[in-house]
Amino acid sequence: MSEVTTIGVDLAKNVFQVHGVTASGAVVIRRQLRRRQVLRFFEKQPPCLVGMEACASSHYWARAIAARGHEVRLMPARYVKAYVKRNKTDAADAEAICEAVTRPTMRFVAVKSAEQQSVLMLHRTRELLVRQRTMLVNAIRAHMAEFGVVVRTGLPQVKDLLAIIADEQDERIPPLARTCLAGLARQLLSLEREIVAGERRIHAWHRTSEASRRLETTPGIGQITASALAASITDPQVFTSGRAMAAWIGLVPKQTSSGGKERLGRISKQGDQYLRWLLVAGAMTVIRHARRNGTSDPWLANLIADKPTKLAAVALANKNARIAWALLRHGGTYRRPVTA
Repeated sequence: MSEVTTIGVDLAKNVFQVHGVTASGAVVIRRQLRRRQVLRFFEKQPPCLVGMEACASSHYWARAIAARGHEVRLMPARYVKAYVKRNKTDAADAEAICEAVTRPTMRFVAVKSAEQQSVLMLHRTRELLVRQRTMLVNAIRAHMAEFGVVVRTGLPQVKDLLAIIADEQDERIPPLARTCLAGLARQLLSLEREIVAGERRIHAWHRTSEASRRLETTPGIGQITASALAASITDPQVFTSGRAMAAWIGLVPKQTSSGGKERLGRISKQGDQYLRWLLVAGAMTVIRHARRNGTSDPWLANLIADKPTKLAAVALANKNARIAWALLRHGGTYRRPVTA
C-alpha cells in the first residue's frame, strides 16, 4: 500500500470520518473513527498533511494531532463547501476537506493555543453575562412600570429601582410582586459581581501580554478590545494586509462589481461579530469625545464633518483594525499623526 500524504478529517462529537490519499491522489483510507480511536489512528500514521474545518473543538484536535508529528491546517467551512460532490455526507465532507487542504489558493485559520482560547472564553463569558444583565434590567424596568415606578434610562439609574424594591415601607409595590422583583434584584447583583470579576481577569491578562499593551495605545482600543484582538489573531501573517484583516472582521463594504463598474454596499458583517462590536463601540467613544472637545487629527475632523455619526464610527473602526494589524505584524506602538 502506498504511503498516505494527505488526510481530511470531518469532525464530530463521537463519530469522525477520515479520508486519506497518496501523493498521486489515490484513495487509501476511507473509514469512520470513534472519538477514542482518533489519536491512536494518527499515532500509527506517518507524518502527513491533515486538513480540518475550523469549527467547534477543531483547535483542540489540531493541537493534539500536531503533537503526533503531523502538519495540521484549519479551513473555514464555507470555503470547503465548494469541494463537496453532489450529496452531503460525512464521507463526502471528509473527501472535500482532503481536496481543499491541498489547494494553493486556500485560506487557512491559525491554530490557537490553550491560553488564547482561555482568554477568549473569558470574553465570551463576560459577553453572555452582560446580555443576561441587560435582560434582567429590562425585566425589572418593565415590571416596575406596571406599578407606575419609572426612572431615567441608563444602567446607573437602576440602583434607584433596587432601592424601591428593598424598601418594604413603599406601598406602591404589592407584597407578592415585591417577592418576584427581589429575586430578580438578587440575580442582577450576582451578575454584576461576576462581570466585575471577569473584567479584572481580562485586565490582569492584558498586563501580561506585550501585544495587547501595544494595541491599547491606539485611540478607540481599550484593554478589553486589545486583549480580544491579541487572543483572536494568532498569526497576523495570515492576512496579506490590514484591509484583509478588516474584511475578516466584517468592516469593509460588500462588492457587486461587474463589467469594470465598482458597486459598493453596506459592510459585509462577516467574520468575528464580537471584535466588530468592540471596535465600533470604541470608535463611537472617540467620535463623541471629538465632537465635544475637538480633535487634532485632520482625517477624523473631516470625517466627522462630512459623514453621519454611525457611518463615521464604522470608518474609524475599519482604520483601527488596519492599525491593529500593522502593530501586530511589524511591532511598535501607535503614533499620533502630526499636523502639517
